[in-house]
Amino acid sequence: MVRYVYDFADGGRDMADLLGGKGANLAEMTRLGLPVPPGFTVSTEACRAFLAGGSEPEGMTKEVSRHLTALETVAGRLLGQPDDPLLLSVRSGARFSMPGMMETVLDIGLGDGSVLGLAKVSGSERFAWDSYRRLVQMFGSTVMGVDPARFEAAMTQLKEAREAPDDVHLAAADLQGLVETYKRVIREETGDDFPQSPAEQLRLAILAVFRSWNGERARLYRRREHIPDDLGTAVTVQRMVFGNLGADSGSGVAFTRDPATGRPGLYGDYLANAQGEDVVAGIRNAVPLAELEKLDPSSYRRLRDHAQTLERHYRDLCDIEFTIERGTLWMLQTRVGKRTAEAAFAIAAELVEEGLITPDESLRRVGGEGLARLMFPRFDSSATGQALAHGIPASPGAAVGAVVFDSAEAVRRAATGDEVILVRQETTPDDLPGMVAAQAVLTSRGGKTSHAAVVARGMGKVCVCGAEELAVDTEARRFTTRDGTVVGEGTVVSVDGSAGAVYPGAVPLVASAAMRYLETGEQSDGIVTAVARALDHADGVRRLEVRANADTPEDAVRARRFGAQGIGLCRTEHMFLGERRRLVEEMILACTDADRDRALAALLPLQRRDFAGILAAMDGLPVTIRLLDPPLHEFLPDRTELAVRVASAEAAGRQPEPHDVELLGAVSRMHEENPMLGLRGVRLGLVVPGLVAMQVRAIAEAVVERVRAGGTPEAEIMVPLVGAVEELRIEREEVERVLAEVSKETGVPVHCPVGTMIELPRAALTAGRIAGEAEFFSFGTNDLTQTTWGFSRDDVEAAFFSAYLDKGVFATSPFETIDRDGVGRLVRIAVDEGRAARPDLKIGVCGEHGGDPDSVHFFHDAGLDYVSCSPFRVPVARLEAGRAALSGTGTSDTR
Repeated sequence: MVRYVYDFADGGRDMADLLGGKGANLAEMTRLGLPVPPGFTVSTEACRAFLAGGSEPEGMTKEVSRHLTALETVAGRLLGQPDDPLLLSVRSGARFSMPGMMETVLDIGLGDGSVLGLAKVSGSERFAWDSYRRLVQMFGSTVMGVDPARFEAAMTQLKEAREAPDDVHLAAADLQGLVETYKRVIREETGDDFPQSPAEQLRLAILAVFRSWNGERARLYRRREHIPDDLGTAVTVQRMVFGNLGADSGSGVAFTRDPATGRPGLYGDYLANAQGEDVVAGIRNAVPLAELEKLDPSSYRRLRDHAQTLERHYRDLCDIEFTIERGTLWMLQTRVGKRTAEAAFAIAAELVEEGLITPDESLRRVGGEGLARLMFPRFDSSATGQALAHGIPASPGAAVGAVVFDSAEAVRRAATGDEVILVRQETTPDDLPGMVAAQAVLTSRGGKTSHAAVVARGMGKVCVCGAEELAVDTEARRFTTRDGTVVGEGTVVSVDGSAGAVYPGAVPLVASAAMRYLETGEQSDGIVTAVARALDHADGVRRLEVRANADTPEDAVRARRFGAQGIGLCRTEHMFLGERRRLVEEMILACTDADRDRALAALLPLQRRDFAGILAAMDGLPVTIRLLDPPLHEFLPDRTELAVRVASAEAAGRQPEPHDVELLGAVSRMHEENPMLGLRGVRLGLVVPGLVAMQVRAIAEAVVERVRAGGTPEAEIMVPLVGAVEELRIEREEVERVLAEVSKETGVPVHCPVGTMIELPRAALTAGRIAGEAEFFSFGTNDLTQTTWGFSRDDVEAAFFSAYLDKGVFATSPFETIDRDGVGRLVRIAVDEGRAARPDLKIGVCGEHGGDPDSVHFFHDAGLDYVSCSPFRVPVARLEAGRAALSGTGTSDTR
């Protein structure tokens, strides 16, 4: 029979798949002998069974009852007993941390009778009624589906009537009345009474947590963080300990290092006379954890010692939730903490220095997306001016946008292309869609451990919390600064998440320290040094080479500075734009071979100069030059525009411009219903005389020029859009003929390897035959994705990709991350069959996927030799190629 429930003593950190992160880590802390309130965990298997069948899995209720009896024995109290009730917390705990995305219910076991017993045994009526109102409020919204706004409105109305700034200033009688109000709200909304049976409360709370796995905000968060939908959540059931018992009690969140910067030391927030939910929700502004050392030195010392134990044990930054109950410290949770990209690199490097982890493990703990964020620009400090407000720098970076005051407006404006800053008093899990849509999050309450801070750090969003100088009025859709400045919705502000400052208007940006390092080699601070070490180690262990997609000498120079080992894609069509478009027009409009030859002859020196510059910038490194790929009509004016010009002239009684008439005729002749599947790529070379010869001659003469200048050029010629080996054979013969001609004419031997792009399913499926004519393959995964899925990228992304993501058709756009099951399978087939036919076949990828972290791991596993990406993604690809060599996976320990 399947086992669904585990005591804390039965588990450990290696059981996170079964017990969830929270349950596994509670078990681990129990094994370490830390002061953990006793409890048990209902497994993810039970959740999956419940979600699949729609009801409690057989035997689960009996298991829960048996473990509850054991817990009652340890506690010396019974759940809900009238005189001294055992109270329980019921909390979610998925395999990967999803802060605030699922449900929690505290104080399970209280009722109309036991609340009086709790008041008597605790010696505090106020505490007892405060705990009861928390239970009714949480249970009503979480389990019974009541709109939380109704409870919040009742609380607000009571505080206003009592002129109380917060709930701490409400008396016991006030809270007793609030409980009755909440129960009346439940009855009005649901038709049912709040359940008085403790066993029923526990059963319904567990099932509610299971259901919350498929809640809208949880699903959105999983899509954002690429967490699988089929994992399910565990549920931890634990004896309650109380931080709201008076001044000698409280709750807090601690980090063993600063999660924003990585600096060592105990960081976090503490709130006296409060339960843990109050700290995370930011309802009251907590004090820095350092204040606890003054308020309760003994508890602070114990917390510091336990934090050091956990960091040494986990060998990483630990995020800790704790409660002090009348001077007794209890550890309620630990996990490997989320951190900013800056902190991730700093902590990984410092832990190596401290001897806790190896350089390999350090590399596993940082990621390419984090490095990309460190490369983002920062605000120009000389142009910031007077700040509107300052707050807590919760997640670094620079963001500019129009302020909005609710999640729906953030989503609406972002969908139209606007950049927005979400401003709230404090965020809740329901604000997640707006946080995803916004460039930054700004709150007037909360600290580094508030919901806004934790979620923003996890998503890499800029965030400033606890800006107390701001009076946020969400109903009036404005905030007011301390000096009386009013900032309404739509006003542009700049948020500096590194300094914790908000500035009016759009502050100019400057290069980040990481970007300056990549550009110049300057190591200006500790974070840059940590980045440099990570990249150096990645370069030392990676198997994949990293090249760049570059079409100009300037791009090639930048790519080389960023560590590129060559150019994997040089697109020659970009060299035909601007003033050169006229020569392409002449070639297309040529009526005779002589006219076409003259146009090609005029293009030849221009192409040769381009290639010479790029080969010089990449001297000694391979440069893969793709022959002309797009349809020729792309170099002509728009058909509709030409037709309008001709028709307008005729309607006005004027003779149309002869050149316009000629162009319109050419465009009409060349018009295709689906040009991306028409006359392009290798097909151009086969039907347009002289085009391939001109381009190959320009490449060969550029090679000769570079050799005569003392260089070592390594040009490679790539034929695009091959679908049949016969196409490549014919074009290769033309390429080799021209190379031989130039070699004979100049006396300089010119050998350029000839290969092809694999960008059609047929090419992938016949790769063994194509390899007989190709010295290298390069996967053009942009077109391979389009032709495999039947998607036109320009059309479908805006049309229905958002719906496909919402419905789970795919977890991320197949144009961003390689579709491993479909496109990826074609890649593997082509690699296997190509290498079987030609063992020395060089294989790379030059589509956008070459710079995507997850895709880089796939290409490593598939056996490619190199990836090629935009110059600015080269450092990201270098880092991920190193991580792929160590782990073979794209995951990070900090997710």
